[in-house]
Formats: sequence, C-alpha cells, structure tokens
Amino acid sequence: MVLAVMVAVMTAWAMLAIYYSDILKETLRACCAGLFGLATVCGFIALPNRRRTLACFIAVFVLLVIWWSSIKPSNNRDWQTDVAVLPYATMQGNLVTIHNIRNFNYRTETDFDARYYDKTFDISKLTSVDLITVYWMGDAIAHVMISFGFGGSDFVTFSIETRKEKGQTYSSLLGFFKQYGLICVVGDERDLIRVRTSYRNPQEDVYLYRIRVSPERARQFFMEYVKMIDDLREAPEFYNTLTTNCTTGIITLIRTFSGDVSYSWKILLSGYAAEYAYELGRLNSSMPFAELRKRSYINKRAHEAGNDPSFSLKIRTGLPLPDLQ
Repeated sequence: MVLAVMVAVMTAWAMLAIYYSDILKETLRACCAGLFGLATVCGFIALPNRRRTLACFIAVFVLLVIWWSSIKPSNNRDWQTDVAVLPYATMQGNLVTIHNIRNFNYRTETDFDARYYDKTFDISKLTSVDLITVYWMGDAIAHVMISFGFGGSDFVTFSIETRKEKGQTYSSLLGFFKQYGLICVVGDERDLIRVRTSYRNPQEDVYLYRIRVSPERARQFFMEYVKMIDDLREAPEFYNTLTTNCTTGIITLIRTFSGDVSYSWKILLSGYAAEYAYELGRLNSSMPFAELRKRSYINKRAHEAGNDPSFSLKIRTGLPLPDLQ
C-alpha cells in the first residue's frame, strides 16, 4: 500500500511536470502527460512481475527528473511591466547605490506610469529594519516584505515576488512547476505599500512591524539583499511555491549571517511570520501579539498619507517601537 501511494504521487507529479514543461505545444504536452499516466497504470496491471515493473518505473522517473532539472530559468522573456526591470547595486565603501528602485504612479492596479530611480545609501547610517506583511486571503497566507531605514528618513523596501510573463496569472499549483521567474523588487514604499492598500481590488490588509536588530546585523541583512538582487540579475532562478518564495527567501537570507532562526510551520504558512518573529523576541514584547498586530495595521495611515514625499514617516507615526537591545 505504501509503494502504491508513492507510485501514485510520483506519477501525478510526473504528469504535471510534463504538462507544465517547456515543450511548446500544449496538445503535445497533454498527450505526453496522459501517455505517461496510462503507461504506468497499464504496466502495473498487465505485467506479471511487479518488482520488475517497479524498477522500470523508477528508472523512467529518474530520467524524467534529470530532464526536468535541465529546464533552466531565463531573464530574457516578455515580462509583465511591473516586473520587467531588474534592480541591481553598485558599491563604493559604505555607499551602496541601488539602481532601478520602483516607484510607479498608479491610477489603478493595472493602469500606471512605470517609473524608476537610482539612490545611494550609506550603510553606516542604517538605523531600522521593518517587517511588512500583506493579507488578501485570510490569516494563514501573507506576502512578506522587508524595509530598511537610513537616518530615520530614507526607506527602501525589498519584495521577493513571482516574475510573471505577460498573460500569466498566479497559481500556487503552477508555482511548483517552473512557471514563474523569481525577482526581488526594490521599491519605494509609496509604490509597494500603496498599490496594496489603495489600488488593488479588493484592497489588501498591510501591517508594519518594527524589528529589534543590532546595527551590525541590520547592515549584514541589507547586504544579503544587495547580493541577492545582483545574483538574480546574473543568474536567474525559478520561483517555487514551497521552497523559494517571499518568506522562505527572507529566512534563507537571515540564516546566511545568523544561525538562530530555524524553519517552522509558521514560515510555510507565511501569514504567521510576524507572530513567529514575535516569539523569537524580534518585535515589541511589551504587549500581547494580538494587540501589537492591531496597532501595526497601516491601511488608514497609508490612505491619509497618499503620495506625500513623507509617506514613510507618516505611516510609522504612532507604531509600537521595537524593544531595546
């Protein structure tokens, strides 16, 4: 029974992998996927030697996995406008210049003027790190972003996202099968927050939590993001719903310079990422998490701030500060 379940799961994965592969013709992909499933069922039913049939199945499956692994990501596709331009960085001492910081001028979620700018940050003046969580389908699933503050007035946000081609829509299932590229959007908070609080329909719920982190760790965290955007520009990657997404990407970056963060089901269910950070002592612990979450809700502040140049300062007014080191 265990082997039967394993074969069924492997067969289902193989059929989906074939169907969502880079074979150009959809009809051909569907036929190949159907033939694989039919051959598996007929083989185990019709052939008398089950062990030999299982050995043949595993051999074919291994070959399919090798072929699947040969499908490589690319930066040269007809990308949707909001993820078409890759950010990158140049460095000179403590000065890090980030190129292609996104700051779209929105009329609706899909009607906007695409605008980018370059800005130089002095990492010796990095003073804050904030966790931003965005909800649109209940408490269990959230999009997670990280924002860095310099000198208390300049902020830049990193958002690990799917890089979709024109005509694609997001699907958690497709996210398992190399359908999307991976991008780390670097954006102005007036873009990355306001598109979610003010222009998407329905509007999404956004929370901003001030993180307790030492200046040294904050600089290390920031530089890991800088390395990530440069790496993705040189070596593209696929997005994966389970293993390479907005939350697991953040944890991977943290673990590169700190061993005190372990994987948890609250990472897989990204809506609980802030609660997990609270349990690790990284957020304000002077109040229960439910109260902290309520006070960290920023939609109203974002609506009131609008496109004000002081948007980042206004959405933080009154937010609970992190505990002292």
